[in-house]
This record gives sequence, structure tokens and C-alpha cells, in this order.
Amino acid sequence: MKDSMQVNILSKTLIKPSLPTPKHLKYHKLSFFDQVADVAHLPLVLFYPHCKNNSKHEELEESLSRILSHIYPLAGRFAEDDESLILCLDQGVTYIKAKVNCTLDDLLQHTKKDLDLALSFWPQGTMDVDDSNLFVTPLMVVQVTTFECGGLALAISIAHPVMDGCTTFKILYEWTKVCKFGTPSNEINFMNFNLATLFPYKHDLSTLLEPPVDEGKRKDSKLIARKFVFEKDAISRLREKFDSISESLGFKPSRVEMITALLWRSLIRSTNSSNLKRSVMSFPLNLRGKVADFPEITDSFGNLIIEVPIKFEHDDETKIESLHQIVKLIKESVKVINNKCVKATPDEIISLVIDLYKDSYSGLEWGGDDEVMNFTSSSLSRFPIQKTDFGWGKPSLMHFGSRHNQVLWLYDTECETGIVVQMDLEKKHMDKLVCDQDIIDFAKF
Repeated sequence: MKDSMQVNILSKTLIKPSLPTPKHLKYHKLSFFDQVADVAHLPLVLFYPHCKNNSKHEELEESLSRILSHIYPLAGRFAEDDESLILCLDQGVTYIKAKVNCTLDDLLQHTKKDLDLALSFWPQGTMDVDDSNLFVTPLMVVQVTTFECGGLALAISIAHPVMDGCTTFKILYEWTKVCKFGTPSNEINFMNFNLATLFPYKHDLSTLLEPPVDEGKRKDSKLIARKFVFEKDAISRLREKFDSISESLGFKPSRVEMITALLWRSLIRSTNSSNLKRSVMSFPLNLRGKVADFPEITDSFGNLIIEVPIKFEHDDETKIESLHQIVKLIKESVKVINNKCVKATPDEIISLVIDLYKDSYSGLEWGGDDEVMNFTSSSLSRFPIQKTDFGWGKPSLMHFGSRHNQVLWLYDTECETGIVVQMDLEKKHMDKLVCDQDIIDFAKF
């Protein structure tokens, strides 16, 4: 299908805010967290079945225009002479219309074996965005592709130095409400723009942070994606395994913790080495609502994520066969960082981020060791992804990420009783993972 499927661009326009941005908001300052975000675009594609409403492109465009009046920085551009600023002159969001020569059912059937087909629906021109061109690329690009059956693929790509996944999903959810209910521009108000005040951009960052020593090390490694579904009954059976050790754990693991522990153990076991490799699993920790003295950041626009590095290192006392040890390592590592942030000042939080980065990504012991297996586990289960209904119903397929890193994307099934995991992995790891008996026992793929 990959060879026969063609996505043809029909039009490309700029959608501007329905109300002009006031002059006093001409410049949006980026924060420290924006500054240390990956220099890349973050794509997301949602696929919707045909319904009588999803041919109304004008409502989608009009609602986007209205919501941009509130999230005005997305309609701006990076300032040419200062990358710490967004110039907010209502330049607009790129909006692309396209069509594809297949039905959505055809795509859904083939993505069961080849999830990479979803990459064809990324917004045109965003796949190759990197540090050489990101700062001259529109901050937000939207592409709506129509299938022969009338179904739609809605793709959004956001410049990561402007905002994180939490902000993206919040905006997407609010956009659906504006589209469905016709909320006027002057009544849209769901985000604060205060992070640069609390966590100011650091123009001397290069003196504080060295580039990661493994930068570019895995760029030539092709990543493939596959979807694993942990349904309600499988999670119950997995829960039984953990219930037998819950007393010694001292806590009841969450669904995300259990599934991540199971998958991580299988990935570590996938090594060919006679000695188990060390591994780092990064957990993005959203600080919104977690810093007690700054409740105003709960609805902040931008990046506000700490990457918690969870380090596994095999020794005589750590048995990889023990899910007990891995889930406890995950829980305790995240808890330590979370507890440090609760009562911390903004300066203390910035120092914590810098220390974590130096220790785990720019340090020779972990960041510079080619034998260390690096993964990220990104849980989206608390975000209202299944509620992104523009009046077309719920999405029937979702696709995340840019294939730049090995990532586990966890999100709720449509009925919200199970967990779907989209895994972006090197082929050698994926080939072994699908043969692992634990994965065969608990996941459908």
C-alpha cells in the first residue's frame, strides 16, 4: 500500500487570529524550559471516520482562527535577532488541505502491520525540521487530508521550543469545543503566559550545559513503530502478578507503571550481550499542579517538563527477572524528583534540571557510553485524547512522535479501560520484543 498510496496537496493558506493581537503583546518571551526543549517539530495525527459533519472545513478553519486570538504566540514567528522571543504580529498558522487515494478502512487495515503509513499524513514540510531550519519554520502547521470514503486525517505539528505535549493536547481539546459549540473569540481563555517570568530564558546557557556527548550517535539508526494493546483483562492479569508482591513493594503500582516495567524488562532482555546492558528510561514529569507555591502554572502555555532519568544497572543484587525491582525503581526515581519540586523555588527547579542533565545525558558515565540503552516512556493517559471530537466523533487511530528517539507512547483505549502503547524502536529491539513471552502473554499486536 505504501507504494500505491498518494497524498496530494490541494491548497496551502495562513490562518490568522480572528482578533488582532494587542500591541503590548507583540513579544512573547520564551522560558528556560522552552530553551532546553528539543529543537524539532512535534507531530500528532488523528484519523476520523466519515460522518456528515467532517466535510465542513470552514468550521475547522474559523474555530482555529478564534482560538488563535487567545494562544496568539502560535500565530507568530521566532524573532530573527533573538531566539528567546516570539514576534507576535499575527503572521498566521500554516493550514494545508490534501486528499489521499484510499479509504480510511484500507489504511486502518494496513497500519496493523505497518504503522509507518501514518507518517504520510504528517503536515507537509515538517518531517525534516531540525536545528538548521526550525527557527524559520511556522510554529504551528495543520494539515487536513480527506480520504476517498470521506474520512479525515487531522495532523498538527508544533515547534517544541514553543510548547510541550501537555500544552498541545490542552489546545487541541479546547479547539474541539470551540469548533463544536461556536465559542466567540472574546470568551476563550484557558491558558496563562507566565512561565518566562518564573523561569527566565538563560542567555548564558552554553556555560551551564554542555551538548550531550551522544548527540547524533543514533541518528543513523532507523526506528520503526508498532502498536501494542493491553486490554482490560490483560491488565487485570498483570495486576495479579504485582498484587503478589505489593506488600513488599509498599505501594500499588499504576497501570502505566506496571506496563512500563513489563516492557522495559523485555527491552533490557533483548540485548545480545552476555552481560546485561545498563539502561536509562526517561520519564517526562509534568510540573503543572505540582509546585505548591506556584498554583498559577497549572494552566501555563509552553514547556514545563522535567525529564526524570531512571537508571537500571545490573549487579549481583538486581535480578532482571524481577518486575518487583523495576517497578520499584520507576516509582522511587520519579517520587524523589517530584518531592524535590513540590516546595522548590524556580531557581532550585532550574538547578535540578541542569544537574539531572549533566549527570545522565552529558556525563561520560551514562550519556557517553554506547552500551547504555536509552528509552523514553511518555504517558498520555491523563490527557483527553479520546475526547478530541470536533463534531465528527472520536478518532479511530492516533499516531504520535517524530521517530527521533526510542519512545513508548502510552494512551487509553477508546473505551478507556485498556492501554495502547505505540513503540518507536530500533528494528533489532522490536524484532526481539515481539518474540518475548511476557509481551505475547499480555499484549495484542
